[in-house]
Amino acid sequence: METIRNYLETMFANMPNTPEVKRAKDELLQMMEDKYNELIAEGVNENAAVGTVISEFGNLDELAESLGLEKEVDEVNNRQENVNRRFVSMDEVKAYLSHMTKSAIFVSVGVMLCIISVIFPIIGDISSVVSEGLSVGLMFLSIAIAVGLFVFNGIISGEWTYLRREPCQIDMATAEYVKDRLRNFRPISAILLSVGVLLCAFCWVPVAAIQNEYMTVSLFLMVGFGVMLIIYSSMISKGMARILGLNDTTTISGTYSDGANVEYTSKTAEVIMSVYWPTITCIYLCVSFLTFAWYITWIIWPIAAVLHKIFGTAWAKEV
Repeated sequence: METIRNYLETMFANMPNTPEVKRAKDELLQMMEDKYNELIAEGVNENAAVGTVISEFGNLDELAESLGLEKEVDEVNNRQENVNRRFVSMDEVKAYLSHMTKSAIFVSVGVMLCIISVIFPIIGDISSVVSEGLSVGLMFLSIAIAVGLFVFNGIISGEWTYLRREPCQIDMATAEYVKDRLRNFRPISAILLSVGVLLCAFCWVPVAAIQNEYMTVSLFLMVGFGVMLIIYSSMISKGMARILGLNDTTTISGTYSDGANVEYTSKTAEVIMSVYWPTITCIYLCVSFLTFAWYITWIIWPIAAVLHKIFGTAWAKEV
């Protein structure tokens, strides 16, 4: 029976998400179950029964009239003729999610190395053990490793560009698999984001509490590790959200999208919202490093969150 249900889900994957289609789907499932149970009662083995049911009820074009779905089936056929969506298999999705985990590590560690690279000149300036030339060299080495990670990540990410540039779709089994992974990752993501934000928000505490030149180093270390955790968590969640957003949101299978991809009223609004949080991060770090008023600059984050909600609501396209 599970095979029949999975086949039915695939049959209706691209159908419009309407009450009529859901009713017809339930009706067809009942017909298939009745036929299956009838065959089993007659002594037909399970595999043969499944094959018979699929051969008899497995063509939606032939059943459209009896189910009252002629219009919906025609629309789906026309849409598929006009837009040829690439099917992404379960194995491809698993490989992509594995890649996103590696990519998140490369990018987050690279950003962290860029942030903490400034600690080497600081140590060289306040220490008599480390020479100025060595400290500067270590700074550029740290940046060079970060750039290498970014370039390498860009190269290995090339094979997945079709997920952004081509119309794609996944089946319901794959969508359920990704939803389960995303659901299991959310508690971990919440912890990583919370720790990351706390490290960035309270990085000034050691400097203020302990009057020591070396405490400046701890400030950059805390910011670096905090940003690394935030980026790592966000990239993995974004990767799963991208997969869930592949299907046409107006279809039955499209209901598995988590709605993370918000459409805005203009291209300008879309650009502004896409760079909003990186810009806020830059403003926060610049203001904090220039003023060293870490005890008060954290207020930028709650203000930015409120403004983000206001702008997102005002510029979101009505569906």
